[in-house]
Amino acid sequence: MRNKKYKIVLFLALILGLGGQSCTDLLDEPLENKFIAENTDYTQFENMDLLLYGAYNEFYSLQWESFPIISVRGDDVNAGGDQVPLTETDNFQYNRSFWMYNSTWLNLYSDLLFWHGAMEEIEKYREAGANEADARQYIAEIKVLRAYELMYLAKLWGSVLIPSSSEPSHLFNVELSDFDAVMDHISLQMDEAIPDLPSVHPNQRSKVRGGVTRYTALAVKALANLEMKNYPEVVNATDEIIGSGLFTLEPDYYQLFKLPGKLNDENLLELQYSDFGQASGTNTRYLWDFFGPANWTPTVAGAGGGWGFWEPSLKYVKFMLDRNEQERLSTTVLFTPDGIAEIQADPAYSTLPNWVSNSSEDGDVFNNHPRYNFLSGKHYLPSTQLTPGRFSYGENKNFTCIRYAEILLIHAEALVSGASGGVISADEAVNLVRNRSGLGNLSGVDLDSVLDEKFAEFGMEWGIRYYDLVRHDKTDALNYGGRTYDAGSDRFLPYPLEQQDILPQIKEAANNN
Repeated sequence: MRNKKYKIVLFLALILGLGGQSCTDLLDEPLENKFIAENTDYTQFENMDLLLYGAYNEFYSLQWESFPIISVRGDDVNAGGDQVPLTETDNFQYNRSFWMYNSTWLNLYSDLLFWHGAMEEIEKYREAGANEADARQYIAEIKVLRAYELMYLAKLWGSVLIPSSSEPSHLFNVELSDFDAVMDHISLQMDEAIPDLPSVHPNQRSKVRGGVTRYTALAVKALANLEMKNYPEVVNATDEIIGSGLFTLEPDYYQLFKLPGKLNDENLLELQYSDFGQASGTNTRYLWDFFGPANWTPTVAGAGGGWGFWEPSLKYVKFMLDRNEQERLSTTVLFTPDGIAEIQADPAYSTLPNWVSNSSEDGDVFNNHPRYNFLSGKHYLPSTQLTPGRFSYGENKNFTCIRYAEILLIHAEALVSGASGGVISADEAVNLVRNRSGLGNLSGVDLDSVLDEKFAEFGMEWGIRYYDLVRHDKTDALNYGGRTYDAGSDRFLPYPLEQQDILPQIKEAANNN
């Protein structure tokens, strides 16, 4: 075997192109090929850090198309734009040939194989005499990143392949694991990782500020056990996070999703980006253009817009208006004049609060466009927060993955679903989140009130609403706006046709469905 500094592979991308059509050349860019460095001296222990940095870079490089496929099916969001198969996915009409399905599959699996390669290389440094505690911690951090993305693979496709090596060929011999088996695997992996991780807030990390800690791993464990309805384990994990006293809710919900939200005390995991405070030159950024307005009047002249492919649903807007939710609604939804008119066309909403406006509190104005009536405020960065000299939409904004609010509400969800104990009650957990948004206390909360609170709190975020409804068999809520959800066939996406043509396990499973 030749020595390798990295064992980084692209899952079948060397055989199969990503394919697909879209409105810009960006949509068709293949995954970038990675080269294997050889003749590594594993006694150069300082180079082990590079593997950790590379692992985080891979996580932060999440391709833009993965998020909408993960998130589009809830009743909080509509697909905008001209990607017809994405709109059909939102309506539970699945096309196994849709390029975004295959791309998301490849994106996530290539990350998993990359991370296995990084862990294998770190193990070689450890065997050569590198610091044992550092090596174990680095591997534990990567296990958490791997588990987080593996969880979404299972949420999308149900039964999936669990990699155990960086070599893509080994996947041909891996049996499919069903949804619960994947979640159980994730929970066990977190049990392995937790003892080797620092017991600090991610923003207290020194080597990788904002990186994975013990509490990130506990959060992923809690989320996996929530999907298995193993509610006592959810409470055990959330108890430790809550009891640590390290996490607090950001008082300003609006700013939580803006620059002040970067490495916030509320965040347990986030994708990190930066323009390094410079007007030009190197930057790292998520492709926020997907969410951005195709027609706006920004406060800062010249600030760029986007494609308008992501739209809050009218159902979500009315739900929030019924709750008199000013802070969370005005943060989550950006209104256009046509959107306001659409709301008022319903006689029950003909008179709206005066804070419903097509201007944000930072003065950016959102004009009408045929692709959408509303835009996502959680994926919006005010033009006034752009670094002077920078004009790309959302540049320098981080992308939050797991928040303390979610820990509080899944803690409550587990308690009202049958778990006992808890360092705080379900009422206390729900009311902490409500009070942040200026709402009064509830008492005797039940599952419906917890799920309503999650709907209000997490609109537009990571498909949380969709997976909540599916988990609790409350999918009648998905039958809105002409949609019809079939619990027997619509929970998971069909395997991408390209993968069916390559992997015999996938083809057999697809033929049996």
